[in-house]
Amino acid sequence: METAVIAVIGTLLGSVITHFFQRQTADRTAALARSEQLRQERISAYSSFAGALVDYRRGQNDRWYRAQESAGSTAAEEARIDSYRLRSGAHQALIRVELVCDDPQALALAASAFEVTNCMHEAPDEADRSRRSEQARETLSEFIGAAAPGVR
Repeated sequence: METAVIAVIGTLLGSVITHFFQRQTADRTAALARSEQLRQERISAYSSFAGALVDYRRGQNDRWYRAQESAGSTAAEEARIDSYRLRSGAHQALIRVELVCDDPQALALAASAFEVTNCMHEAPDEADRSRRSEQARETLSEFIGAAAPGVR
């Protein structure tokens, strides 16, 4: 009789321990899956933002050149409207970055890159436009450098 009780207790103890370890393994697996999903979301958001900002920068340069060539012309108006469309896409991409990024420095750089790009068309002359365009490119590169360790 004692042997049977010991066998039942041993079986129950084995089941409890097995359940405990299986639960830990399942929790660990779920945490790794969440972590990988967030990493993939960050890669997608960061690359979409970079692409949208590159397009916006090109649009801002185009807007500036069309305004210099013939202010008020159809081409200048189309470039202005295109820059608004590109700004909207870049802003949406920035919002997505804000949702997935937990690095304050990277967030500040993303916002700064957007703002620098946003002000490019206000340059009074070619030298200032060129400086602003280069500053926008550099700030975007700094954002990429700051965000990259979070996705490696």
